[in-house]
Amino acid sequence: MDHQNTYEHIPKEKFEFKQLDANLHDKKLETKPRGYFADAMLRFKKNKSSVVAAWIILFLVIFAIFSPIVSINDINDIKDTRKSQALYNLSYPPYISSIAEKNIGIFDGAVIHDSQTETAKLIWEAIGIETGYNPVIRVADTYVQQEKYRGQMRDVTYYKLENNKYYEKGVIYKVLSYEEFADIQRYQNETGIQVVYPYVEPRDIKDIKNNANIWYKVSDTKGTPDLDKDGNFVPAYSTNKSMEGTEYNSLRIESDNGDYIYSYAKSGSLHVRICFYNYYQYIYGHEPMFIFGTNTLGQCIFTAIGIGARFSLIFAVLVSAINLTIGAVYGAIQGYYGGAVDMILDRISDILSGIPFIVVTTLFQLHLAQKVGILPSFLFAFVLTGWLGMAALTRKQFYRFKGQEFVLAARTLGASDWRLMFKHIFPNSLGTIVTSCALVIPGVINSETTMTYLGIINLQETFGTTIGVLMSQGQTAMTSAPHAMIFPSIFISLLLISFNLFGNGLRDAFNPSTRGVDD
Repeated sequence: MDHQNTYEHIPKEKFEFKQLDANLHDKKLETKPRGYFADAMLRFKKNKSSVVAAWIILFLVIFAIFSPIVSINDINDIKDTRKSQALYNLSYPPYISSIAEKNIGIFDGAVIHDSQTETAKLIWEAIGIETGYNPVIRVADTYVQQEKYRGQMRDVTYYKLENNKYYEKGVIYKVLSYEEFADIQRYQNETGIQVVYPYVEPRDIKDIKNNANIWYKVSDTKGTPDLDKDGNFVPAYSTNKSMEGTEYNSLRIESDNGDYIYSYAKSGSLHVRICFYNYYQYIYGHEPMFIFGTNTLGQCIFTAIGIGARFSLIFAVLVSAINLTIGAVYGAIQGYYGGAVDMILDRISDILSGIPFIVVTTLFQLHLAQKVGILPSFLFAFVLTGWLGMAALTRKQFYRFKGQEFVLAARTLGASDWRLMFKHIFPNSLGTIVTSCALVIPGVINSETTMTYLGIINLQETFGTTIGVLMSQGQTAMTSAPHAMIFPSIFISLLLISFNLFGNGLRDAFNPSTRGVDD
């Protein structure tokens, strides 16, 4: 082909310079440079599940910090003899008095009592009549069942009742000193809250001595009310002034014209009937309020979860930091020097990794804890083998980077081994190593909770309680009070799942292979 003929057919303007007289300069970048961490954060934000998990972790951490502070309940009240006598116990359900009064079905301390006889129903109702705190929220069901009585079949009515458990104690018998009895009278006069109720002589109620809520005439020792012709309870309050323990100059119930006695002297002290709900207010200065209910010890679960979570989080972070330090140094030496050094250290790791964690923990608690304490021995059990995974990860990262050009250049310039290891190689591995720590934390929390749940470790005396202890206590009352198990389980489940999702998100975000990649 004749190239000259080809060029002749091309227009002349095609050969003109586009920027013949122009001064060409480098253009300023219109976009801002993005650093390594900024790029990682951008990728992390695109992972919606990890972002949600991060917010959940933040909420749980804030809860752990502030719930014991804002709570009006103290889990150490069980150690105070005076306060513990007024504690609600036996795993009481969630209760907030201001919400319970609105009858909306939540935080009302409700429990279900099935197969309640007419007598039992009347005894519950009698508590409400005397104290103003009616335990019966509603009658959930009524059914008739035939039963044999004295050789004949008869219809017996049974009730399924939904009761406020905080009102069920009603009035109890209590032995008080003369000083405390006088103090209660002063409290009643100042607040208008009736704590002490008229005394009832057992002989007037068929010698029933184990139920202080029988304040009315009865027809049998079961407490069946002997109602008047209008179907009303007939009071059986004592008016025997010769039995009165000490002078009473305080609030009296509405039907009292000054005739009833409020105490009975015996063995240098006073035997009285007190309204337990109001006695709680007298001792603590407020009505009972347990957002998550109470456990078998009478401790507020809301407060206890916060205290237990504080320990779990601090302990997990401490263990992770120690394991990161040991594992990073150990793995760095393995990965950098390699050869015989790597082989020897790797065999040591293999030996340690074969030791069962639960065996180590148990042995340390049986022997080491007596010398250094429960917590240090528990911490040592985690550290003994916990750093192995971090060491293996660091080793792989060092094998990956030690042959890179920037490391060879630094070695050529005379950098020492330790400078190469921790000034040049380790910083490039830090992102992967730190994100792995985020995945170690939930593992530590899970192991710690398991050990305390099984009772292998008892941290209750040292730290008040832990999540594992709360779950163990809740298990014993699972059928009657499921909330004692549900709330700690929900908390630990959210914490573990969120940490795992958060750690996975960090791992993906700091993955160097995805740097600069946009979805």
